[in-house]
Amino acid sequence: MRRPIKLRWRVAPAPLVLWHEATGKVSPVPRPADATSTSGRAGALVIVDVDGLDELVARLRALGYEVKGPTLHDGAIVPGPLTSCADLPRGAHDLQAPGHYSIVTGDDDGLFSWAVGPGSWKQEFFPSSQLLWRGEVAGDTVVFKAPEPPSSPLAVVGARPCDVAAIAIVDRVLKDGSHRDPRYGDRRDSVFIAVVECASPADTCFCASMHSGPGIEEGFDLALTELNDEQGHRFVVRSGTPRGTEVLSSVPTRPASELDLAARSRVLDDASRMMKRSLPFDEVASLLARNVEHPRWDDVAQRCLSCANCTMICPTCFCSDVRDTSELSGALERRRTWSSCFDLEHSYLHGGAVHASSKSRYRQWMTHKLSTWWDQFDSTGCVGCGRCIVWCPVGIDITQEVAAIAASDVAPPLTSASRSEP
Repeated sequence: MRRPIKLRWRVAPAPLVLWHEATGKVSPVPRPADATSTSGRAGALVIVDVDGLDELVARLRALGYEVKGPTLHDGAIVPGPLTSCADLPRGAHDLQAPGHYSIVTGDDDGLFSWAVGPGSWKQEFFPSSQLLWRGEVAGDTVVFKAPEPPSSPLAVVGARPCDVAAIAIVDRVLKDGSHRDPRYGDRRDSVFIAVVECASPADTCFCASMHSGPGIEEGFDLALTELNDEQGHRFVVRSGTPRGTEVLSSVPTRPASELDLAARSRVLDDASRMMKRSLPFDEVASLLARNVEHPRWDDVAQRCLSCANCTMICPTCFCSDVRDTSELSGALERRRTWSSCFDLEHSYLHGGAVHASSKSRYRQWMTHKLSTWWDQFDSTGCVGCGRCIVWCPVGIDITQEVAAIAASDVAPPLTSASRSEP
């Protein structure tokens, strides 16, 4: 068993491009001679007002990006198109608990006063249902056609740090692995990410213990922290890539003061303290590896419905199924859809399912997510977003299950000296 190490999430920057409406083509944006001006220097902290955030969205749209961000739709905060700050969930707050999610609105003007919604950004790069090719009968032949890729690159404004960390995990598998998924990779390569650090974690969040929030240091083009106090409603903004610097240079900014920096620190410190749930990041992999026969697995199996909600809502799960269908006209379609290790047929092999019981399937999901993921991909598979807790119909809490196993660990913890190095 490899020893987990603290990760530093990295997302490789992609070139800034322009979309030409007349031709539908993209081309690189010429770099200015000084791409590290004082106001937009990579890593520099500046202040952008709410009107400036509107200009940021407008600037990204002018560059040809399809801009998406958090929107309020059907009683939930989900990714949607952004044309201005008016599309953001102003005054919306989420109430999350095991098996419960709801939205309440207040009279405040906060734009990001919520944690995470049911929709993660994985859907934008790895859709739940995706056409791979279609074949149509033309005379005596069959003509195969692949779907056209999106005509414009994507800009994400308002992703949370835990979701950016989740994107980095999936990148490791589908974009940067030995078998690159071209549809995922091509879409990811052009994305612009403006992340907003989290000031309002839900009761179910535990990203602080997974080192994926509430703040962020890497993996973004721009990072924003919303402040709304006696100094006014504003954002502390940092650029993380040259193209982030370029976009920020076209938005009105002013230098961040010591008061602004102190306010940002308080916001992040308070958010960390608000989280009551946690996982033992450095110990959980080995804990589960030596407790595969723990009686807690029987206990959780009595409650688990094998509904697959936890995998469908997870921002890092990437299992999929590929199926061919035919039409009466003779046309054929090959489509990829999300799959789940909770499906009985997922482990079907030589006439039977390897994971035939709910106990086996839940144990497979949880031990893979928190333990054997390290052996496959050199990282954890969990970012602490808490979605699997919220959207479980019976409220199974992954942090409680780990705590229960740890409370009656069948073997003593490995010492640092006895652990094998990665």
